[in-house]
Amino acid sequence: MKRIAIVEDEAAIRENYKEVLQQQGYSVQAYANRPSAMQAFTTRLPDLAIIDIGLENEIDGGFTLCQSLRAMSSQLPIIFLTARDSDFDTVCGLRLGADDYLSKDVSFPHLIARLAALFRRSEIQENSTQHAQLIEHGHLSIDVNRIQVYWKNQPIELTVTEFWMVHALAKHPGHVRSRQALMQDAKIYVDDSTITSHVKRIRKKFITQDNTFDCIDTVYGMGYRWDNQG
Repeated sequence: MKRIAIVEDEAAIRENYKEVLQQQGYSVQAYANRPSAMQAFTTRLPDLAIIDIGLENEIDGGFTLCQSLRAMSSQLPIIFLTARDSDFDTVCGLRLGADDYLSKDVSFPHLIARLAALFRRSEIQENSTQHAQLIEHGHLSIDVNRIQVYWKNQPIELTVTEFWMVHALAKHPGHVRSRQALMQDAKIYVDDSTITSHVKRIRKKFITQDNTFDCIDTVYGMGYRWDNQG
């Protein structure tokens, strides 16, 4: 049974989500604030975390919690579920490492579908260990078994969503991948601006490691392309 953690300070909303997810067969733990959630997470991480941004007296407590969770695990699926739906907040959430960002007006069937997609992706990760899967292009190495990307033999710490987007681009270097194709390969369903935010964050992580990195091309009006270097 998959374990989902919900961090939401409004009791009625928290219990509503908990009940709906339990009806779908998930084991759900719910927390009202960041400290209580962190206390539980240091003992055991959930299989997926759903986080609001404003948590009791912490206006951006969810952002802080996301940072802490991402430091604890680069692969834990994290979803922001919040009433704050501005572009600024969305970009901030994704830059902090969230895999998805949803508004609280999302329907329950839509939410359940997004969760199921993230769990399917995790299952692919778990099942991939049966045989070696390694992609190498120039300075890039992708170990699918370990869900790990290396650049010049140094690991790049990517979220699971970021990993599958790099994988989708690099497995066919030189081919343009549309935003829709990247969504399908990464098993996320978001708008174009969210894909753009993910790509920007991926570029930044590679450039932090190597300031000469310039392998991800934007093909305007079409999508993105991996262009080998070295």
